[in-house]
Amino acid sequence: MSASRPTLFARLDALGIVHETVSHRPIFTVDEGRDIKAAMPGGHTKNLFLKDRKGQIFLITALDETRIKLNRLHHHIGSARLSFGPEELLLETLGVRPGSVTALALLNETEGRVRFILDAALMQWPVVYSHPLLNDATTGMAPQDLVRFAESTGHPPQMIDFTALLDDEESTD
Repeated sequence: MSASRPTLFARLDALGIVHETVSHRPIFTVDEGRDIKAAMPGGHTKNLFLKDRKGQIFLITALDETRIKLNRLHHHIGSARLSFGPEELLLETLGVRPGSVTALALLNETEGRVRFILDAALMQWPVVYSHPLLNDATTGMAPQDLVRFAESTGHPPQMIDFTALLDDEESTD
């Protein structure tokens, strides 16, 4: 069963995490929300729900402008080749639908099936923004608090510097 937004906020409060949420129209892609993001300075996230051929499941939370080369990422995270996970698996593991994928949905994943990958670039911002389980609002918090939240759900993030992966790609091509 998926957690509700009040349950999520109660968890953040219990952890002593300062958070602020702004309601807005539903947004489904990074580009759709540009006007909303312009009014909220900070690091905005994009999220990818992936699986590999061996059945490993991954949630990648990255800075919205970060380039992620899926065809090379598996080498750096110790997985088989990656593809987008099906909607049924997303709903089963994180309890959200496409367009609402968020690191905050880790609250719903209690079986330890999902590996959490976090873009190191997010740690440079004073505030990072994520959807609070649905894409009709955005919640901001300090990046170290996002890490603390993920750890509290049993999903310590694996930090990846995606920029370095691009630099590595250019040197090997």
